Amino acid sequence: MQDTIVIYTHPECSFSSAAKNSFLQNDISFREIDLSITPEAWEEVERLTGGQRITPVILEGELVTVGFHGEG
Repeated sequence: MQDTIVIYTHPECSFSSAAKNSFLQNDISFREIDLSITPEAWEEVERLTGGQRITPVILEGELVTVGFHGEG
């Protein structure tokens, strides 16, 4: 069974939009956590990134990817 992919996003981040669009175009399911709606999730983002407030953060099982570089 494949773990659910979680993408921490922010609406003012063009890389967040690009990541979501890439996953959608490639028919990859994910759960989005929009940090403008769920600001308490910044604490988890900071834990995953070593203290940075950056988006997107993509969590695939134990693999954490910070940022998006055009792959899905």
